Amino acid sequence: MKTFISENFLLQNDFGKELYHDYAKNLPIVDYHNHLSPNEIIENRIFGNISQVWLSGDHYKWRAMRALGINEEYITGKASDREKFLKWAETVPYTVRNPLYQWTHLELLRYFGIDDLLSNGNGKEIYDTTTALLQQPSHHTLGLLEQQNVEILCTTDDPIDSLDDHKSIAKKSKSLKMLPAFRPDRAYAVENESVYMEYITSLESAIGSSIATYDDLLSALENRIAYFHKNGSLLADHGLDQLYHYTEEEFDCDVLFRKLMKGKSLSKDEIPFFKSKTLLFLSKSYHSKGWTQQFHLGALRNNNKRLLSHLGPDTGFDSIGDFSQARALSGFLNELDSSNQLAKTIIYNLNPSDNEVFATMAGNFNDGSIKGKVQFGAAWWFLDQKDGIEKQLNTLSNMGLLSCSVGMLTDSRSFLSFPRHEYFRRILCNLIGNDVIKGELPADQKWLGKIVQDICYNNAKSYFNFPG
Repeated sequence: MKTFISENFLLQNDFGKELYHDYAKNLPIVDYHNHLSPNEIIENRIFGNISQVWLSGDHYKWRAMRALGINEEYITGKASDREKFLKWAETVPYTVRNPLYQWTHLELLRYFGIDDLLSNGNGKEIYDTTTALLQQPSHHTLGLLEQQNVEILCTTDDPIDSLDDHKSIAKKSKSLKMLPAFRPDRAYAVENESVYMEYITSLESAIGSSIATYDDLLSALENRIAYFHKNGSLLADHGLDQLYHYTEEEFDCDVLFRKLMKGKSLSKDEIPFFKSKTLLFLSKSYHSKGWTQQFHLGALRNNNKRLLSHLGPDTGFDSIGDFSQARALSGFLNELDSSNQLAKTIIYNLNPSDNEVFATMAGNFNDGSIKGKVQFGAAWWFLDQKDGIEKQLNTLSNMGLLSCSVGMLTDSRSFLSFPRHEYFRRILCNLIGNDVIKGELPADQKWLGKIVQDICYNNAKSYFNFPG
């Protein structure tokens, strides 16, 4: 059976169709947050088959396969890449109404020109067709990015990373700008003292000196921020269940750091204090560089301890958390703002019940100095599907200014995820078009087309101060 991905997929009104096709469709992509491998980009990796580029590391697909009762051997186990793909092909028809069903067929169509619905019946043929295409330069990593008109992408990089690949990208591609983004989560991940001690050793190697005190740690992080800045970084990102804030100096961070370096555990009260103080220091450093800081909040990670011990983290056992967010988030941002050291900030929530909390919190700290200085970020992770995107757009429209949004990002480890930008653009145009049809917005195509182009491209270019 042929695909349902038509020219007007997700576009249910004529005005929305015009907005998409005339204003959004051909815009370049600015992907300011993803988890792609810089080395695979610079080396222009050739994927041996579609499983390697499409299934490896994709916990969205893994969760669906497990839900269908497919054995782990065919998900993360020792089955061949061909066998794993055929099990995915068998799964796809049963993902109906899950966003995976739409994403799968959108990606097959955009990258491989395949307009058939993937199933057990044609899995072998599609595996062979896509694998053959992946051997051609048009489907190596740089070719895949060029196909989707990716202009700028920001990878997610640890402070200890050398950034050698980022330094070399200009020699490999004239059209793509690949910039690093600072992700210091491990610098304050003090829950496991032995793992933390190992990380500090790696950080010492990166800066070329010892880290014996908490001040040494802060100096080391400042050193790496300067290094990242020198190599083009303009953003930082943090993944946390929640932010923390303290009005009193309840502990001494130097005492806590020395305790960790002796291999001793911190208490459940000491851990968040250490995180909060370290994050405040980092945030002030970002402000001094003119960076944007991002906070991804609300994931409850590694829920299945049995499978965590067997498969490790980031294998599909995370979910939405119900953490209390508002008060500490307010205190954290306010402390930075009170000394005028609040950098441009994007806050992302994973729990949709926090949409209004995050949208209104962002508005508290927009001070007129920068357009959209503090942003309620795009729908993320479990929410980056049609319903979640629409809810995020509607909440932002109701509580803030949609016109200031910096738009969509992939947040992906897959080189086949960039049609997510098309998916977002279609939903955005359809939403605005519906308002026009209902008489809730003027039928001013030129003006609304400009708003669409700003959200999908222009705002991000100017907000992050990206080159070019």
